[in-house]
Amino acid sequence: APLAQCIFEHVYFARPDSYVFGKSVNEVRTELGRILAQESPVDADVISPIPDSGVCAATGFAEASGVPMQMGLIRNHYVGRTFIQPQQAIRHFSVRIKLNPVRSVLEGKRVVLVDDSLVRGTTSRKIVKMVRAAGAKEVHVRISCPPTISPCFYGVDTPSRSELIAANQPLEQIREFIAADSLAYLSLGGLLRAVTPDGGSYCTSCYTGVYPVAFPRDEQAYLQLALKAVE
Repeated sequence: APLAQCIFEHVYFARPDSYVFGKSVNEVRTELGRILAQESPVDADVISPIPDSGVCAATGFAEASGVPMQMGLIRNHYVGRTFIQPQQAIRHFSVRIKLNPVRSVLEGKRVVLVDDSLVRGTTSRKIVKMVRAAGAKEVHVRISCPPTISPCFYGVDTPSRSELIAANQPLEQIREFIAADSLAYLSLGGLLRAVTPDGGSYCTSCYTGVYPVAFPRDEQAYLQLALKAVE
């Protein structure tokens, strides 16, 4: 099979001080934010990243939009990453103890929250509620990757299509679910422009449903094979 490197490394997994597949993760993520601001502008008073993984994209969004970036949310660094927590209850608990709003940054402001991904929607919903409770006048959400519509069968914690909100709901219903004033994702074309300006071969199956390696289309059959492989 042809080479298909995981594009989600640049979107989420890798540290921003890393070089992945020969590219600076920090530079790629900052460019994702710039392109996102060009594709989905919004009138706002402040850009606030969802730390830590949204910081680079928020920096690019602020640069391209001309809206200042401030840290409206502060992260407790003793808590792990919510996306990769195995159980929903653990993810919910992690959000509550992981982030604290900064009222002086958010109160009375039109806020743009920039995050690297929106997979299940539950984390974003809680964060939007938190920011509104801190006094934000408007809360707009911008995601620096395309909608995740297909599970990854190569090791990422998205075992079921039913968990992926974008696979089951249109954009407006997702916006209503997370209770944001507006919601926009980066386009697939925008993602590829940022990651592959000089070429490269990437797996984008989580955004397209097109997989580089064949596997049983039935998710239960695939999971049974995976379990047998580790027995």
